[in-house]
Amino acid sequence: MDYRINRRTGDKISVIGLGTSYIADAPEKEAIEALQYAHAHGINYADLATAGAKTFEYYGKALGNVRKEMFYQVHFGADYSKGEYGWSTDLGTVKRSIDFQLKALKTDYIDYGFIHCIDEEKDFFDYEQGGILQYLKDMKKQGVVRHIGLSSHTPPVANKILDLGIVDMFMFSINAGYDYQHGEFAKGSASERMELYKRCESEGIGISVMKPFSGGQLLDAKTSPFGEALTLYQCIQYALDKPGVLTVLPGISSVEDVKKLLKFFEVSPEERDYSVIGSFTPKDMTGTCVYCNHCQPCPMGLDIGLINKYYDLAQAGDEMARDHYQKLDVHAEDCVKCGHCESRCPFHVKQEARMEEIAEYFK
Repeated sequence: MDYRINRRTGDKISVIGLGTSYIADAPEKEAIEALQYAHAHGINYADLATAGAKTFEYYGKALGNVRKEMFYQVHFGADYSKGEYGWSTDLGTVKRSIDFQLKALKTDYIDYGFIHCIDEEKDFFDYEQGGILQYLKDMKKQGVVRHIGLSSHTPPVANKILDLGIVDMFMFSINAGYDYQHGEFAKGSASERMELYKRCESEGIGISVMKPFSGGQLLDAKTSPFGEALTLYQCIQYALDKPGVLTVLPGISSVEDVKKLLKFFEVSPEERDYSVIGSFTPKDMTGTCVYCNHCQPCPMGLDIGLINKYYDLAQAGDEMARDHYQKLDVHAEDCVKCGHCESRCPFHVKQEARMEEIAEYFK
């Protein structure tokens, strides 16, 4: 397992976590075995915005004795009073739901208490005016909630809440379909979405990724907007390459599901290569490096994707990006303009000019 650090909290988080969208549909024994197998193989982060209330009981039974080794993101606004997921901005309902979840999870604390599913400004107005935000803040003061998170599908709304300065973790739907304007939650232009990721990286706000497979649409050639199916591993790599991303949260319901995800660390770089999406790049992203590294290998040893990433982040205000760049073994000024990268780039980036620009910037 690989891990990434949330700079706001210091938490060391597995790059593959657990989504819980449909684990409640699994038989109890199978669900518990899957969760225990995931933990035993290094997965330590789980989202608990689930479809059914059984999920919490499964987690409590499977992981209650190793609770301190796990990070849970729990959503203030997700209602399970009827046994299935519901959304509520009623304070009493939210309090009862949180009490139920804590008891079922066999825990007395929440690692990341989430402002849940705010997609419109009115949603946040209701959330705030109804007292839920204050309740969440009070729970943090009491130590029950350790950090505050936010889930949203809408960049402008998310940015307004991030402006409050209280969010340490951000859950967002990241996949090649949504980023390039295909799918139900493809909100915001490609450039708006990328700027949001860069902001999170710059401010040290970790991103946990929901819907990495676009509800399974990207895994089927018949429903993929790219005309061919992507693999689990292409989708996971795509999300992990985005600025700010700490962990990707695919749904699981069996040990076999977990094993399939963990194979990500065994497959070749070619099996993770998602450059096929370059043929569908929208106009506002053509010529923009998305750090896919399809241009590799560079004859001079430049890590072109990482060099571009540190440059973009430095421009976005990330104070650590310059230091990260300087620590690279090979820098932009070492480019010999052989044209290899430009001939391979599916996004038509003029990397030779970029390397000149980047070398000048980091002088």
